[in-house]
Amino acid sequence: MTSLNNGRVLALDIGTVRIGAAISDPNRIIAQGLGVWNAETWLNDLDDCIKKFDPSLIVVGLPLRTDGKNSATTEKILNIFEELKTKYPQKNFVTHDERFTTVIAQRTLLEADISRKKRKKSVDKIAAVLILQNYLEGLHNHDQL
Repeated sequence: MTSLNNGRVLALDIGTVRIGAAISDPNRIIAQGLGVWNAETWLNDLDDCIKKFDPSLIVVGLPLRTDGKNSATTEKILNIFEELKTKYPQKNFVTHDERFTTVIAQRTLLEADISRKKRKKSVDKIAAVLILQNYLEGLHNHDQL
């Protein structure tokens, strides 16, 4: 496995219909949205993304309940998380709390006066960016302690 401390980080916001994806710069400072993938074919997109960007770490958003406990959806995502670790044994994986990222993404797009149709196509990508940026900020804050 590659080092957890350097290289790009890929974040995934895994849903039942769409998967949002975001990637960091090599210095792990900025999160950039990659796109929204169809839940039926997203593993092909993930393969392409891993080949293109070679992330050293993949962050999977974990949808916890507001009280911080697991839900049925959390368990589904944890199963996918384990499958991804098996499929890509050369990559490092972590989960990251994604509570409220979709709500924040929707509000941001509403405030930007984006049409409902465009919001639906963008919200998962924005949520992935929020997951990744939050994760990166946590890394940098931890380094400064």
